[in-house]
Amino acid sequence: MITLEHIPVSLDFEEIKRRLHMEQRGDWGPGQSLIETAQSLISAKAAYKVCFIEAKREGAIVIDGIRLTSKVLRKNVDKAERVFPYVITIGNKLEEKSRACEDLLEQYYLDTIGNVALHLARKYLEDHLLSTYALGGLSYMSPGSLHDWPIENQRPLFSILGDVEASIGVRLEENFLMIPTKSLSGIYFPTEIRFYTCQLCPRKDCEARRAAYDENLAREYEILK
Repeated sequence: MITLEHIPVSLDFEEIKRRLHMEQRGDWGPGQSLIETAQSLISAKAAYKVCFIEAKREGAIVIDGIRLTSKVLRKNVDKAERVFPYVITIGNKLEEKSRACEDLLEQYYLDTIGNVALHLARKYLEDHLLSTYALGGLSYMSPGSLHDWPIENQRPLFSILGDVEASIGVRLEENFLMIPTKSLSGIYFPTEIRFYTCQLCPRKDCEARRAAYDENLAREYEILK
């Protein structure tokens, strides 16, 4: 397992304003102060592993002797030989600050800022993988993002990586959620065309959506019959 510590995360003031829907407000002094506070509490780290796919079976792949069952994942790595399981976190200090807030609006602001920081840390990891391993493109899947690959697959994913808690301080709970909660996990895989799990998810009114639902693609992946 390879670890990346002290990942630089620089919060963009204008992006935070957009995410918090605060464009119409005139006084940004308190907002700027909150972002500066959040910035000081972020400690972004990542752990990943370079894994070669040992077997490709119907609706599943085998990595390090561990079976991962998902028709979508299997199809996505059809032409790949290696994949990159990962876990990313921004640490627990920001969420502790958020929980200690009595102001619910401030809690919401800190939570949103944490999400922005977490995705910036993911982008850093992605750029690192692209440059380090001379990859033309990458996509990822995360356990729980689709019914086809439920959250229970966190367990085998963490087993492949090893002692993630000792490496970057992220532990997996019995309910398969991660602590600190501002953490992400999944598998990166090489792709020529960017893949988003959102393309296979029909859920409406999702703020996290990154691509439109594609019914034809869902049929191609056998998510729809």
